[in-house]
Amino acid sequence: MNIISHRGYWKNEKEKNTELAFRNSFELGFGTETDIRDLDGEIVISHDIPKYSDELMLFSDFLSLYKSIDDSLPLALNVKSDGLQIPVKALLEKKNVKNYFLFDMSIPDMIQTKNYGLRFLTRVSDVEKEAIMLDASSGVWMDEFYEEWIDKQSIDFYTEQGMNVYLVSPELHKRRPEVKWSLLKSSGIQENNKVCLCTDLPEVAAEFFRG
Repeated sequence: MNIISHRGYWKNEKEKNTELAFRNSFELGFGTETDIRDLDGEIVISHDIPKYSDELMLFSDFLSLYKSIDDSLPLALNVKSDGLQIPVKALLEKKNVKNYFLFDMSIPDMIQTKNYGLRFLTRVSDVEKEAIMLDASSGVWMDEFYEEWIDKQSIDFYTEQGMNVYLVSPELHKRRPEVKWSLLKSSGIQENNKVCLCTDLPEVAAEFFRG
């Protein structure tokens, strides 16, 4: 099992999606999930609708930081606004970033993402029961908004088809992760290198699953 940080490796809420959090994550050997949007023709790192008054990191600076530390780590780029394909592709190619995927876009935007030749994930959850465009995707993002339904069987369904699977850890939805982590570990899922956990607690998760 691989582990990526959720909005960087942060210690308090204000550090999410900041250069400090991303630097911490990359220097500790964790890839990261982050959020991309557009603001006045620029791609910026922002979970919420960006404002000019916000202290925002440019996506280009984020990629430069990543390249300067370890560009073998996975980048999960959560698309928060549609129509970003051209500038995002240009920046990824300019920085020669290979280990990335886009996800969470609308279905029409997913089609455009595919048409532009960008790597993307489909998703399944307790709300979205069926993976859309699975055959064209680079993997599956598996989420549990209200009900904890993910188990070894549901993960194996995709990994046995050669797909990479990315799991959302329960604390991202304000639930304690210990029970879920224990169930996953007891199933031996940590031995599967096609599985990745996205978590707010990357060091704790690494010690738990790899210890």
